[in-house]
Amino acid sequence: MLVLLGVLKHRQHSAVHPDPGVLAAAAPIQVDLDHGAQLQKGDTTLTTRAHFDITARVLSRKDYSWSEYGKLIPEDLALGWGRMSDSAVLAKIDISQSGRFYYWHVRDYPIPRREIETSSANMHMIPADAGVQDQLEQVRTGQVVHIEGFLVDASRPGGWHWNTSMTRNDTGAGACELIYVESVDVEQVQ
Repeated sequence: MLVLLGVLKHRQHSAVHPDPGVLAAAAPIQVDLDHGAQLQKGDTTLTTRAHFDITARVLSRKDYSWSEYGKLIPEDLALGWGRMSDSAVLAKIDISQSGRFYYWHVRDYPIPRREIETSSANMHMIPADAGVQDQLEQVRTGQVVHIEGFLVDASRPGGWHWNTSMTRNDTGAGACELIYVESVDVEQVQ
């Protein structure tokens, strides 16, 4: 029975392989907020920093539901837009995720390094409700998704905090977006 469940879960999350061509041309749309609202998820306070709207290709996905912060942020998606959504470019880039980071490696750059850095990002997904969480769990590597919600900073009593990146131009620790996801839809790719 456990083997069957493992096979079904693997098939459910197996990657899709779209034909070459840019699938998500536009950069994410971010509208910064002067005065963010506060949302509560359990003992965590989320402060909205910007409305966030992105259509991007899923470069990789990683389930963290079992981790220390998995109840709040059960999944990370590494997302790419512009030429980082093109199968011809991605075929020359090795992509992985681990420890809440997104990693890429190339032998020869198919596009400039800075374009890779500014046209892709690891994004931490905070589902607004159980329905959104179910939708996020169905997302597969290679799909194009449309996600709407808010960039948020998270804090808990005792001083714990996790702040979102507010730009797509940063790299390394602290460069990930923390997204309170209100909707996620898989786009049909021709």
